[in-house]
Amino acid sequence: MAILTFAPGPSKVYDKLPEYFQEAYQQGILSANHRSAVFMDLYKDTESLFKEKLGVPEDYKLLFTSSATENWEIITQSLVLQASFHIYSGSFGKKWFGFAQNIIPETGALIVDKNESLEVNDLEIGNDFDLIAITQNETSNATQITNKTIAAIGKKYPDKMLAIDTTSSMAGIFLDFNLADIWYASVQKCFGLPAGLGILIVSPKAIERAKEKGEKGRYNSLNFMLDNAANYQTHYTPNVLNIYLLNRVLADLAPIEKVNEKTEKRMRILEEIVEKSPALDFLVSNEATRSRTVLGVGGEESFIKQIKAEAEEQGMQMGSGYGPLKPTSFRIANFPALNDNEFEKLIAFLKAY
Repeated sequence: MAILTFAPGPSKVYDKLPEYFQEAYQQGILSANHRSAVFMDLYKDTESLFKEKLGVPEDYKLLFTSSATENWEIITQSLVLQASFHIYSGSFGKKWFGFAQNIIPETGALIVDKNESLEVNDLEIGNDFDLIAITQNETSNATQITNKTIAAIGKKYPDKMLAIDTTSSMAGIFLDFNLADIWYASVQKCFGLPAGLGILIVSPKAIERAKEKGEKGRYNSLNFMLDNAANYQTHYTPNVLNIYLLNRVLADLAPIEKVNEKTEKRMRILEEIVEKSPALDFLVSNEATRSRTVLGVGGEESFIKQIKAEAEEQGMQMGSGYGPLKPTSFRIANFPALNDNEFEKLIAFLKAY
């Protein structure tokens, strides 16, 4: 029997995936050319489902990439005119900043402590920066920046574009897509799918910016991608199977408001267990900055090693800590693909501590 993983990516996939795989095979999707009517219809329908189920605005465009990581490069090379300013608290935000800085050395950043709420009134971002990059859900240390904070940043800097990393939150919580021009994710987290597909969502303002900058010539230049997407085609041979699976997951998904309710309810149960436990500690002590889709649990290195080993004995895998937090923490994915029985098994295990 396969071990049940609570790792925050690649994560547990939806139970219906074998059924979707079979459908894809029977319908000939696996052999579909990405210039064919079959694929173009699939792309168009998938974009419609993003708008229907996740609340993406009608005039925003869905693009497919290889991963969230690829989007870091696309955003800087195709959308940033002067330099971007990055707000982050953990390893993935730092990596995004590093990728951007490699292309544009003048890139700036603000590092926020994982237990400190971002004070927008104190935020100072100069005219040298035309795009603000925000890691909304930091997978490495289980923190978040709320819709409310993103709205406040956008209100304070209406002339700057906002790009939002929602790699481990998109399709798991409600996100107000109207608040920013660029959103991205990967499917191996809250979408409950195998790794190998990135999501990039851009507003009309971002599309105009890409045209203004005029960057082209690379296989993943945004203008090249958008030219193809206008006909519901991709700029290179895509992961057609994963796009089909994404379409099927979205079709079966409840509206994001309902998904958000369940995500929040489960996270409150997990938080209550940690609060009452004499052995477990929050990696993020400030509730306001604590992720709703990834729970970080901290402790002594020996204890973390012990609890992970005991979980494996019971057929469960806790997500390891990330980067410098690896020895003294583990992470639990609170993703929609986990069914109720699996969640109850996790609860029973944690309550023993």
